[in-house]
Amino acid sequence: MNWAFLQGLLSGVNKYSTAFGRVWLSVVFLFRVMVFVVAAEKVWGDEQKDFACNTAQPGCHNVCYDHFFPVSHIRLWALQLIFVTCPSFLVVLHVAYREERERKHRIKHGEGCQRLYANTGKKRGGLWWTYVLSLVFKMGVDVTFVYLLYHIYEGYDFPSLVKCSEEPCPNVVDCFISRPTEKRIFTIFMVVTSVVCILLSLCETLYLVGKRCFESACMLTLYPLDLFAGKLWPDKQHCVFEKFMGVRMPTFRMMQSLV
Repeated sequence: MNWAFLQGLLSGVNKYSTAFGRVWLSVVFLFRVMVFVVAAEKVWGDEQKDFACNTAQPGCHNVCYDHFFPVSHIRLWALQLIFVTCPSFLVVLHVAYREERERKHRIKHGEGCQRLYANTGKKRGGLWWTYVLSLVFKMGVDVTFVYLLYHIYEGYDFPSLVKCSEEPCPNVVDCFISRPTEKRIFTIFMVVTSVVCILLSLCETLYLVGKRCFESACMLTLYPLDLFAGKLWPDKQHCVFEKFMGVRMPTFRMMQSLV
C-alpha cells in the first residue's frame, strides 16, 4: 500500500472539509493508519507460522488455521482503510473537474468574463451532494467492516487456546495463538476508532444537511414564493441564487444541471 499517496490524497480533501471532517482525518491518520503501519503489522507478522497445534498430522495445522482465521485481521483492516478513503478521492476529482471547467470557460470567453463558480471548492450544487454521499459511503464502509470482523471471528476477543476438530485432525487438538493479549488490544482499538469515525461522519452529515435546511428555510422566509414566481428584483434574485446555489444567475440559466 502506498501510504504517501494516501496521505497526499486525504490532505488534499482536508481543505474542503468541515471541522468534523478535519477531526475525522486526524483520527484516520494518527490512530488508524499510523498504528496499523507501525505496530499492528509487526504484532501479527506471519500469523500462520506462529499458529501452533499439538499434533503432527499433515494438513491439520493448515485446516485449523483456516477455520479460525478465514481472513487475516491485518488484511481486513488494510481493505477497510482503502475503501474508507476512496470517497475522499471522488471529492478531490469533483473539485478538479470544476477547476478545469472554469479554466476552459476563461480561455473561451476571456479572463474578464463572468465566472461559472463563485468558489470551485465551496460545497454547493453537485459538490455538496458528492461530499454528503462520500460521508454516507464512509459510514457504510466502517459499519460493514466492524460487523464483518465481529461476524467472522464471533466477537473481538483473542483466546490464547482454541480447540480444533476439523478433518484431517485425528481428534480434538489444542491450537495456540501467539500474542493473544496484544492482538486483542489492537483489535479493540481499531474497532473503537472505527466507531469514532462513524460518529464523526454522522455528525458532519447532520451538520451539512441541517445547515442546508436552515439556509433553505431562511431563503423561503425572506422571499416567500417570489423567488419561484420570478417576482424578485434582478439584483436580489442574483444574490439569492449566488448565495444558495453557488453560481451566478446568468450561469444558472445556461446550465442544464449543477455539477
